[in-house]
Amino acid sequence: MKLSALKARVQAHRFFAGEPATAAPVELNHRRIFILPTQRGLGFVVVLALLLLIAFVYNNNLAYLLTFLLASVFFITILHSFKSLSGLSLQKGQAPAVFAGAPAGFTVHIDNPGARRHLQIALETTESVSIPAHSKTRVTLYSATRKRGWHQAGKITVSSTYPLGLFRAWSPIRFELKVLVYPKPAAQDSPFPETAAVEQQQGYSKKGADDFYGLQGYQAGDSIKHIHWKAYAKGLGVFSKQYSGGSSAELWLDYDETQGHSTEERLSQLCRWVLDAEQAGLSYGFALPGLKLPIGGGEPHSSQCLEALALF
Repeated sequence: MKLSALKARVQAHRFFAGEPATAAPVELNHRRIFILPTQRGLGFVVVLALLLLIAFVYNNNLAYLLTFLLASVFFITILHSFKSLSGLSLQKGQAPAVFAGAPAGFTVHIDNPGARRHLQIALETTESVSIPAHSKTRVTLYSATRKRGWHQAGKITVSSTYPLGLFRAWSPIRFELKVLVYPKPAAQDSPFPETAAVEQQQGYSKKGADDFYGLQGYQAGDSIKHIHWKAYAKGLGVFSKQYSGGSSAELWLDYDETQGHSTEERLSQLCRWVLDAEQAGLSYGFALPGLKLPIGGGEPHSSQCLEALALF
């Protein structure tokens, strides 16, 4: 009894949640496709029952003929509903990183390798699409994000009510598909933090006499030639370029030096500074408890910083 009950629970779990998550393409077959009547289909059954009752009460052969004809259409529709999904292959696509609060997009590729056209195919709440023979279709599903970290795609349901809407054929699928969610950038445009002295940063030394290595807030007496005009044009404040050989400082974005009432506020502020520094073309260092990234710039450096913030 215990074994049969466990088997029934496993089958019920497959009915609602589908198979375990996988990274490989999923082919829809008799094991993965489920079929149940829709509301329209249940209404059709009620009509058939009434026609059969009328035919029995009045012993009317034409009523019997009509009842059996409609019943045959009803049962043949089950086969066509199954074929609307059978043979399709689904594969996970790319899921680019987003900021918390923005919708995460999960791309799914639907492949129709057969010579038969599949109609009225829908993924979750998206509009239904038709997939011609020997072709592929890409569908993007969106999911709301509320907090940073990894956001799982969860269950993806592909369904169809083709051809008459009397039955709904569906298949619940789980892919190993997730998207990285960065912290939500702070709303206010706070100025960059006061830079720390080079000698206070372990492992970084001054460069040659003419090498640029950092920025500091503009002070009276600084040469106008050393003003970082790109940052000023972006409204990020006035900064002076610093070169080795003087009392200069480097731009560091440090968690311990960031103000905030909570961890999430600090991470949001750091996220804002990383985006602003990247937009202004600044070089900067980045530090979190247990992590220190050297001074750098460009998209790879900012992506590394944002990923560290998301997974902190």
